[in-house]
Amino acid sequence: MPRLMLTDKWWQKLLQIMKSTGRIYNKPEHRMTFEGILYKLRTGIPWRDLPTEFGSWNTIYRRFNLWSKKGLLNILFKELAKLADYEWVFADGSIIKAHQHSTGAATEESECIGKSRGGNSTKIHLAVDSGGLPIYFELSEGQRNDIARAQSLVDHLREINIFVGDKGYDSDALRKYIEAKGGISVIPKRNYGQDIDKNSVDWCLYKYRHLVENAFAQIKHYRSISTRYEKLARNYASMVSLAFSMMWLPMHC
Repeated sequence: MPRLMLTDKWWQKLLQIMKSTGRIYNKPEHRMTFEGILYKLRTGIPWRDLPTEFGSWNTIYRRFNLWSKKGLLNILFKELAKLADYEWVFADGSIIKAHQHSTGAATEESECIGKSRGGNSTKIHLAVDSGGLPIYFELSEGQRNDIARAQSLVDHLREINIFVGDKGYDSDALRKYIEAKGGISVIPKRNYGQDIDKNSVDWCLYKYRHLVENAFAQIKHYRSISTRYEKLARNYASMVSLAFSMMWLPMHC
C-alpha cells in the first residue's frame, strides 16, 4: 500500500469544507481519490501511473479535473486560510520550470506559461501572513516582473497593515497605493546611483521576509509543484492550492 498523507482528523476537516460547498456528495471513495491526488502532488508521476490501490487512474484524474473546474481545491485553501494573521504580510514571486508535457494545451490562452532563454516557465506570486502561512497567490508567465501582480496581491488581502517586499516591488505607485488603503510598505529602493536613505526601511522587520521564501521551499518538496506538468493553468493552480492547504491543515487539527 502506498504511503498516505491524511490523518482521520485532517480528512474530516477537508470533508466538512467540501460538503459545505454543496458541490460534492459524501461518497466513501472520496478519501482514497483525495489520497491519489495527493500522491500525484507529492511524486509528480503521470496520472496513468497512479497505484491501483487508490482506484482507477482515470477516475481520479476526471474527479480532480471536475473539482478543479468547480474551484473546489481553491475553496479549501481559502477556507483554511481564514485563520491568517494580517499584522504583517510578506510577498514574493518564484519561477517554476514548466515540463515539456505541460505545453501544447488546446486553448488560445498562454495558460500562464512563458518563454524565455531559460525555457518554458510559470511564476507563482504569493503573499503570506505573519506566521509565514500562505493567504493568497496568483499565477503568471515566468518572465513577468513581481511588480506586475503587486496591486492585485494587495487588493485580495482581507486587511492592509504592513506589506513587506523585496526590491522587485520597488515602486512609488505601489507605496502610495498601499498608503491609500491605510497600510505601511516596507520595500527597499533600488540603487540607481543616487543617494538612498537607508533608514527609510525597517530592516529589522525586513529580515523576516524569509518567511515567504520558506513557504516556497516547503511547497517545492511536492514534485508536481517544483516542476509544472499540468497543461491548464487552472489545474496547476488547483495543485498549488492543495499544497498550501496541506500547510494549513495542522493549524486546524
